[in-house]
Amino acid sequence: MPAPVLIFDMDGVLVDVSESYREAIRQTVRNFTGRDISRAAIQDLKNQGGWNNDWEVSHHFVRGCGVEVQYGEVVDYFQRVFFGEDGSQGLIRRERWVAEAGLLERLSQRFRLAIFTGRIRQEVEFTLGRFAAGLRFDPVVTTDDIARSKPAPDGLVRIAELAPGAKLWYVGDTVDDARCARAAGVAFIGVAAPLNPRVRELAALLGQEGAAAVLDDINQLEAVLP
Repeated sequence: MPAPVLIFDMDGVLVDVSESYREAIRQTVRNFTGRDISRAAIQDLKNQGGWNNDWEVSHHFVRGCGVEVQYGEVVDYFQRVFFGEDGSQGLIRRERWVAEAGLLERLSQRFRLAIFTGRIRQEVEFTLGRFAAGLRFDPVVTTDDIARSKPAPDGLVRIAELAPGAKLWYVGDTVDDARCARAAGVAFIGVAAPLNPRVRELAALLGQEGAAAVLDDINQLEAVLP
């Protein structure tokens, strides 16, 4: 019997991105519009589903402020703010690894660890190199590897094909993560961080979308996994 596979989303699950991706959205919108958007407004949009891509989120808010700008210009500015030059001086440096010491090592004794994320591979490798160089995640599926982004199930289907016969669990923090898991026929565990500005609404939505459990963070995983 193959080992079960525990698949992690990255943003908001393995990594606290409140000062990186979410702040990059705010700075990008401010650059093009001169206006500040709240983190609650960003979460409200995410909770609608269909807004997994933060470049698209940024472009949506810019246009919502009445400013017409090419999508590519938004992406370019976002990446300069977020990633800087090869990760230097970018907001990605503000990220915090969520897992407490020893958690993932213990889980790796029971599960094959994998990642499915909407990040591009360069950003995945940079963050894993900073925080988890000694851990093995296999496979790691990024947005570069699939034709359709979440909530489409492509990434999880790909992992299932690489682990035939194994039980799969997906841990995510958005409506799109939950819908992706359901479409792929994969068990889902939700994360709704207490500092999220819409934590109650998010926890309720993840439950409605079929989460087997909704946790404050992944350090509670051992209590709910079989």
